[in-house]
Amino acid sequence: MPDAPADSGGAPPEGAAPPEGGAPLESAVDSDVLVVGAGPVGVFLAILLAQQGLGVTVLDRRSAPSRSSRAIGIHPPSMDALASVGLADAVLSECVRIRRGQARFRGRVLGDVHLDVASPTFPFVVSLPQHRSQALLDARLAELAPSAMHRGVRVTGLRQTDASVTLTCVGPDGAAGPDGAAGPDGAFEVTGRFAIAADGAHSFLRRAAGIPTSVRRYPDTYVMGDFADDTGEGPVAVVHLESSGVVESFPLPERMRRWVVRTTHLVENPTPVGVAALVRERTGETLSVTSNSMVSAFRVRRQSPARLVEGRVVLVGDAAHEVSPIGGQGMNLGWLDAVALAPVLVAALADEHRADLHRADLRRYERDRQRSVRIAARMSEGNMALGRPVRGLTLACRNVVLRVLLRSPTGRLLARAYAMGWAKRGGRT
Repeated sequence: MPDAPADSGGAPPEGAAPPEGGAPLESAVDSDVLVVGAGPVGVFLAILLAQQGLGVTVLDRRSAPSRSSRAIGIHPPSMDALASVGLADAVLSECVRIRRGQARFRGRVLGDVHLDVASPTFPFVVSLPQHRSQALLDARLAELAPSAMHRGVRVTGLRQTDASVTLTCVGPDGAAGPDGAAGPDGAFEVTGRFAIAADGAHSFLRRAAGIPTSVRRYPDTYVMGDFADDTGEGPVAVVHLESSGVVESFPLPERMRRWVVRTTHLVENPTPVGVAALVRERTGETLSVTSNSMVSAFRVRRQSPARLVEGRVVLVGDAAHEVSPIGGQGMNLGWLDAVALAPVLVAALADEHRADLHRADLRRYERDRQRSVRIAARMSEGNMALGRPVRGLTLACRNVVLRVLLRSPTGRLLARAYAMGWAKRGGRT
């Protein structure tokens, strides 16, 4: 289940709503943990920490949460994590539960993936637009720590010592000088004992901490859009493995469906009409163009920071790893980062005198999460390879192999893999 490529947490769009729901910041604020980035990963980590009684400050450049659909898939390990903070029931009340996926070629079924075998606690993959997941997370954080969230705040500088991290920030009314430095109006500093970079793939905090990042670009490009679901498929994910490239579709709440189509090149200005034409050409399905609520195009890359910990700065989410959206693992990986990191931070803050032990725990977090990301990257690379154009004997062989795999006991292993059954809580794999 592919995610839409994540927003990097940049400046609010022109004409955006004024800041809402944020408490005023003083010229200097002390907090146990500073979280930069109020996307689903940053907010979830803040919830985990607040639940343990830690003081948390969340800073985000946007003046209001994004209303974009973006990531839609929530895998069973993430549902376990959401249950631990009291959000599973709220998610289940709004979502679509996908218990089965189906692979097809020219309308014929190659095989099914039965996702209900992937988890004893949540035997399905959840489909819920990211803006709804975000709203539920924001509300839970407001219950636990009403003054934690601060929107419309831009972080412009970082300095750290052995004992603390200080961020230089500019508030909603702050001005920037010609050199980009914060001006006197609205400028302030925030100090914490740890700072968490949850500010996306283009993370400012990661760059400010001096962490180098390698990037691998793939040749794959896609368009995607959300349309009214007139397929009659119900809560079934369908992957059309056509010779000219894959077409994937996933059910959404409110009788909508997300369509993802591999393209020969990056479509600069995608339109609902263009997406619908590609879907019809490859699958025969007719989409209602007037029902479209989102359309986008994207290319794929993998981004890997050299390390996830630099002093008291720790990376999570897209700041820590950017993988292909194909497979819908990005947001889930970030939530599992938070599950692994939270107890490390709680222990470190409870006993600052055992610095060597806490540094070792942070390195273990780094190793475990990088291992999980490598598995996720291999999964997404396999998904992309399977969906590339193929013809002739290669096409015939691929279809035969898929039929055998999906209709044999191996299908149960594939179901667990696609539902991230390999991702154990705590970051171990």
